Amino acid sequence: MKRAAMLVAALLMTVALAAPVQAAYDGPKIKFRLAHTTPPGNHITLAYQKFADLVAEKSGGKITVQVFPNAILGSDRVLVEGAQKGTLEIGVSSTPNLANFSKLYSVFDLPYITSPKFQKNLYSAIDPGGTLYDYFLKVANDVGLQPIMYAEYGYRHFVSVKRPLGKASDLAGLKMRTTDSPVEVGVAKALNTNPSPIAWGEVYTALQQGTIDAEGNTFPHLFGAKHHEVLKYAITSAHNYGMQVAMANKAWWDGLPDAAKQIINAAAREATQYQRDVLYPENEKAAREGFNKAGITIHDATDAEIDEFRKLTRPVWDTVTLPAELIKLVQDTQK
Repeated sequence: MKRAAMLVAALLMTVALAAPVQAAYDGPKIKFRLAHTTPPGNHITLAYQKFADLVAEKSGGKITVQVFPNAILGSDRVLVEGAQKGTLEIGVSSTPNLANFSKLYSVFDLPYITSPKFQKNLYSAIDPGGTLYDYFLKVANDVGLQPIMYAEYGYRHFVSVKRPLGKASDLAGLKMRTTDSPVEVGVAKALNTNPSPIAWGEVYTALQQGTIDAEGNTFPHLFGAKHHEVLKYAITSAHNYGMQVAMANKAWWDGLPDAAKQIINAAAREATQYQRDVLYPENEKAAREGFNKAGITIHDATDAEIDEFRKLTRPVWDTVTLPAELIKLVQDTQK
């Protein structure tokens, strides 16, 4: 027994010694800004604060990230334009808004191109070393950007102030808020709703005044914006998935010492994993509980009901011109 214990101890020591250890950062002091649009308490806000904390920790306080949340420095598009021009080191944008810089990002807007069932496969593809990561690295670099962190946004669901939502046909005739995205507008039309593109900051009032009857978004985002105060019904349609991507100015990134890049990349990977494992599930749960307390009726869609949504919205794919190679890369994650 004693000999076996000694062998186990020796094996553990060997494994520990073989594990990669990040060397102490001995490079220059660096301070940079990261700006996003998400309000306090949201899992995205917490994820980017976690990133900043990890950068400081891993660099022994020599690399500092100044985080500007809640659209203090502007909208998604403004922030990424700032990163592109170099007036901001890192700007964060949702994947739909990144389509302003390359239409290739709109692949994630296609209804039901991904599903929660195969989410781990999608993560593997979009994480460093994955097929989608490599594809979009070139896309970003071509427009002067460097992807740093693919933070979770989540799956969008349909909600309404007017009538219960139990199936796709229940949306017919509703005035549906959309963004200016042609894909979102196409989905709204495919579901026989009346699309009404409205800026996010005006949606709450539009719901109150009856300008719109419905919208689609993640539960945490809706709850954080207090839409639960006016909403009455929801269905877990999970019709598309989005991410909040941190984009750095490529020239700035290329000029950083390799040791600093390693710390920033390691912090991004760790913060993303923490968000997926802890922050997002907690935020999703809290939002659902908040919806329930507010009296919102949530219908959890069955597989058959999701199939009906998928069937009705599939023609939208034919209205978007995207490389077959890219669509296949995403579809390959859904197996």
